[in-house]
Amino acid sequence: MAQNFHSNSKLPSDISTTSSRTAKPSSEFYSLFSQEEVFGIIDALEVRREIPLKYSYKGRGAKIWNDFYLKYIIPRWYRTSNVEIELLKDNFQYFNGNIKTGEKVNIVDVGAGNSYPVKNFIQRLNKLDKINKYIALDISEELLHVSKNNFTKWFPLIEFISSTIDIENHCIPEILFQNQASLEMDDTAKIFLHLGVTIGNHQNRDEVLKNFRDSMGKNDFLIFTNETGSNSKWDGIVRGGCKYHVEEVYGWVKKKIGIKSEDCELVRKYDLKTDSIVANLKLRHNYTINFSQMRIDKKIEMSEGEEITIWRHHKYEIPNLLQEIERSGLQLIHYSTDKYKSHIMVICKLDLSIFENMRG
Repeated sequence: MAQNFHSNSKLPSDISTTSSRTAKPSSEFYSLFSQEEVFGIIDALEVRREIPLKYSYKGRGAKIWNDFYLKYIIPRWYRTSNVEIELLKDNFQYFNGNIKTGEKVNIVDVGAGNSYPVKNFIQRLNKLDKINKYIALDISEELLHVSKNNFTKWFPLIEFISSTIDIENHCIPEILFQNQASLEMDDTAKIFLHLGVTIGNHQNRDEVLKNFRDSMGKNDFLIFTNETGSNSKWDGIVRGGCKYHVEEVYGWVKKKIGIKSEDCELVRKYDLKTDSIVANLKLRHNYTINFSQMRIDKKIEMSEGEEITIWRHHKYEIPNLLQEIERSGLQLIHYSTDKYKSHIMVICKLDLSIFENMRG
């Protein structure tokens, strides 16, 4: 039986039908996403008029991201630095000093993408014989294939494990930390990485940090990076991901959802409600988005002029960052910025008082 959803959208009778259009997600859309993910997209569209960016990394979206990274982010002869790589390099002695003598660590790379940001970091730890295994996690199976191809070429002797995960909705399964031979829990300390500006792309950052907290042990570290600054002072000039990645995501969304190019436009702006820079698909006509596969029967009505958020980015101001970390039950133990003070690397551990209460 088809499943119906309660809708907060306007009733069809509220919307003029003279210029109404209908969008039907493509067959590829239903092949890319699980039923749970389709429900998530429907809910996000209804409740907050958004198609979360995380879904755009699936299918061809993986190639879009990898191509964007290789072209605009990876160091080249004419662009010698990469923020995440440089911050990992600058903080290497801190990481190395906190790994006990003679012990190894598991690297858990959440949102691994193509694994380029961690290459030099792992290479340095590996030379010191401090890597036990590398666990690549991402929402996109296609990006995990890219990660595996890269990583096993760079480090053929390091054990590689991968799994799909949506860190915004799920903790990291303990089974990934089991020893394959004995199936006993591997108590090797873990370094959880969440690099790039991924934390700033999430809709629910609090939930992400709590899911990390619930995945960590008392000897583990969480390391994430993001931009710093005031979002509201955005100068309106589109650059970097807000330009090049957004343009590709916009085309990807239109094609997958079935909205014609002439019926919409791309709008980038500061959103006060979420204190984020967003990219929105703005409708030029009334639209009905009709989800009608996977035993789903759902129509979402949208009016001319309404906008769907397809990309978001939140910069951190330090007080705001500290509040989010403390709310999540983590403890900030170290942070540093790049030379321009535009990006930050944050290192956290469990707040042991909360950890003991959870275990007790």
